[in-house]
Amino acid sequence: MAIMRVNPTRMELTRLKKRLQVARRGHKLLKDKLDELMKQFLDLVRKNKELREKVEEMLMKVHQDFLIARAVMSSEGLEAALMLPKQNISLDVSTKNIMSVEVPVLNFTTSSSDESDIYPYGFASTSGELDGAILTLSKVLPYMLELAQMEKSSQLLAQEIEKTRRRVNALEYVMIPQLTETIKYISMKLDENERGNITRLMKVKDMMLEQAHNYEARSNGA
Repeated sequence: MAIMRVNPTRMELTRLKKRLQVARRGHKLLKDKLDELMKQFLDLVRKNKELREKVEEMLMKVHQDFLIARAVMSSEGLEAALMLPKQNISLDVSTKNIMSVEVPVLNFTTSSSDESDIYPYGFASTSGELDGAILTLSKVLPYMLELAQMEKSSQLLAQEIEKTRRRVNALEYVMIPQLTETIKYISMKLDENERGNITRLMKVKDMMLEQAHNYEARSNGA
């Protein structure tokens, strides 16, 4: 791991130690966030799978009923029955926060509270299979919106997981080791400088003692 290009001073050493402390704390927080994101994501994926199977099963029934209705009714009669819907739906889109990720929340309201308004036709000239298809479609709509909400939430969480994982890896495998190696390098340089200073001081002391000894010797000889 390459060390950072810094001046090997005590001030720089103190600054890098503080950065290392912050990096380690940030790494722990991001790791905890990543674990919680993964937990939320896996829970969403499991629920999404169950809901998708349910929606596909209901839509398959709708398809089968429509096929039978088309077989027993004329094309003109089927088109006329479905031409003018009586029920209108309004979709409300909001968001909620999951681990700092804004995920969508989908809700819908109908223009009428009368459940029979889902049928835009009279029952005299239509088949029971068409009634069943319309009823199943009405029931599957909330599940389809919930499924769309879950799939978009899963996508957003997956993006946040990838982003958080990159940050965790950058801290764990790049920044923290680089700071650690740089701190070690600066500490070694400072220790070397300290030993060099001590060695020089000892040499100066020896020279001063030698000069003092020679001075005393000359004075005694005089």
